[in-house]
Amino acid sequence: MKTERTRVKICGLRDPAHARVAAQAGADAIGLVFWERSPRYVTAQAAATVAAALPPFVASVGLFVDAREEEIRRVLAQVPLDLLQFHGDELPDFCEKFGRPYLRAVRMEPGTDLLEYARRFSSAKALLLDAHSPGTPGGTGLTFDWKAIPADFPMPVILSGGLDAANVGRAVREVRPWAVDVSSGVESGRGLKDPAKIVEFIRSVRREDAGTPS
Repeated sequence: MKTERTRVKICGLRDPAHARVAAQAGADAIGLVFWERSPRYVTAQAAATVAAALPPFVASVGLFVDAREEEIRRVLAQVPLDLLQFHGDELPDFCEKFGRPYLRAVRMEPGTDLLEYARRFSSAKALLLDAHSPGTPGGTGLTFDWKAIPADFPMPVILSGGLDAANVGRAVREVRPWAVDVSSGVESGRGLKDPAKIVEFIRSVRREDAGTPS
């Protein structure tokens, strides 16, 4: 399901101005983190202001880590999320409860069976593949071995983990994912988004898509 344009998601946004920068630079989606232990955590009230800053056709994605059903429903009552993203140990039945399309994150570690994940989470819109770091479900700045992704994988792949403007072109070229997802790679400090880095990351993806990598 790969086309000539790689989709881009900028995750961990907390500032409406940064959401506007990402959208104007060509981001397809932004991520809002509802896991309280993350330095990128955003309250539902603040997330609603970020989502309200988005223009049409830029998706808002809510990231949850083993949240209770009532917590997710409380967020959905306040924030117009287009997709849900599950980063914990959620089972397929749980992910399907909320009447929203969803992404299932997979922490890539030795022995991870991606084809089994694809079978179990066949109702997901895509699998988001991230580096494994014990105790940290995402945003670590770590990469994983991209060769662990099976050829002709049967689901769309969203590539995450340690991407930045310097390596995302190579990632697009080697993996050919449906989308790339970045968080720490566009930050000036932990949890602090850098508008210039957001713009350069998206430009790097577009240059690779156009066949003119830097």
